[in-house]
Amino acid sequence: MPTLNITIQQRNELRAAAHALRPVVQIGDKGLSDAVFKEIEVHLDAHQLIKVRVSGDDREHRLAIFKEMCERLNAEPIHHIGKVLTIYRRNDARQPVITAPEPATRATRKPNEPYTPKKLAAAGISKGKRGSPRSSPDEEFKPRPATTPSRPAPAKPTAAKRSAAQRRTTGSALSLRAGARRGR
Repeated sequence: MPTLNITIQQRNELRAAAHALRPVVQIGDKGLSDAVFKEIEVHLDAHQLIKVRVSGDDREHRLAIFKEMCERLNAEPIHHIGKVLTIYRRNDARQPVITAPEPATRATRKPNEPYTPKKLAAAGISKGKRGSPRSSPDEEFKPRPATTPSRPAPAKPTAAKRSAAQRRTTGSALSLRAGARRGR
């Protein structure tokens, strides 16, 4: 196959863009003919990114067709899965299929650098050693003031200490509906 003139990231974007496409050309049992090449040429000029379906069960034959198509048409091989081949050829007269020629690189942090959420980073605030925000990297880490402990919640009374009114309301919903507790 011809060497790729596009990067792997661009190839992946083209593969993603071709996901929703349907094959526009079908190659039958007679293989590649001049009429098939002319039809592929027309569709490449119109769409830049196309899918081609190849009949036959021989994988090596399909790969040979894929290689010959790309070399003869000066197209980039994008993807080959099963009997469907995806090819791309840029047309400067048309709007590009992928918008950015090179995707932006991801921001990376050093292993010893603390993680800073995007909102804090946009505000110019970095995180300290223990995760507390600080306005500048030169600022020292200040521990938080100790807070007084809150009162513990009162414990629920045990079954023996419950009042008669509390004991009366307990029971299943079915027994309450049936009127089993009416007489008490």
